[in-house]
Amino acid sequence: MNFEYTSLFFLLFPIIYCLYKCREVIVKRSFVHLELFVLKRPRFWVQDLLKVLIAILLVTALASPILIDKSNPLNRMGIDIVLSIDASGSMRASGLSEQRETRFETVQRVVRQFISKRLNDNVGVVLFGDYAFIASPVTYEKEIVSQMVSYLQTGMAGDNTAIGEGIEQAIRALSFSKAKTKVIILLSDGEHNSGRISPKDAVVLAQERGIKIYTVAVGDDFNPALLKEIASKTGGKSYAAKNEEELSEVYNDINKMESSQIKSQQFLKKEYFYQYALLLAFFSLVYYMSTRFRGIA
Repeated sequence: MNFEYTSLFFLLFPIIYCLYKCREVIVKRSFVHLELFVLKRPRFWVQDLLKVLIAILLVTALASPILIDKSNPLNRMGIDIVLSIDASGSMRASGLSEQRETRFETVQRVVRQFISKRLNDNVGVVLFGDYAFIASPVTYEKEIVSQMVSYLQTGMAGDNTAIGEGIEQAIRALSFSKAKTKVIILLSDGEHNSGRISPKDAVVLAQERGIKIYTVAVGDDFNPALLKEIASKTGGKSYAAKNEEELSEVYNDINKMESSQIKSQQFLKKEYFYQYALLLAFFSLVYYMSTRFRGIA
């Protein structure tokens, strides 16, 4: 617990001094039966204590008590991951799940579960079809990334499969990464048949930047040789999943990847508590006024 404006506590010295020295001047008047107008006053120390307490609480509120969390996400152990997801027309087919949903919808659900388990990692998302685009930059805010995944749809990037561009855009998303371990998880259900860059050239870019690529194939029409080559040349691993259970097992296995230290820019989480001091000051003031003018000791 800290205070944003600690120096304001010096105000307590003149305030408390004035509470004891700056007494109100009582002008004497002569009235018949004056005792009828005299309120029963509480003992002096009760009001003095309340005035000091109110002054302390008000100054505390002005000093702004604050709780600062510097532990997340600065210098934590984790990985920078980009999920490159195939959203071509073939992902509208069903078959991965027993539920009546497309392959893409099943992938969305499993991917969101995977993101929720990456507690210390930065995660980004790339979507590819005829071309690729970064749907979410690499970030520590996994709730936002997970929400973004739920908004994605097949056909948003076209109906073909540009695996090379899916890798290239994922590399671009990792271009500002400071993590020692950088990973791309590429998921596709088809063969490369579109895009301006070939998977071979994209793999060379990944090798130059020390990025591992894990490939995940779903369905039955993918090119296993291509996906295995992409993974092996970058130090990753190749998987295949024919149903939702196998797909979940794939992401659970990838979830065991070793972590390395991530040095990100400083991030401070601040929580303010001045409102509680103000609330206590308010009730103390109400009680002080009641004891002063109603004679309640």
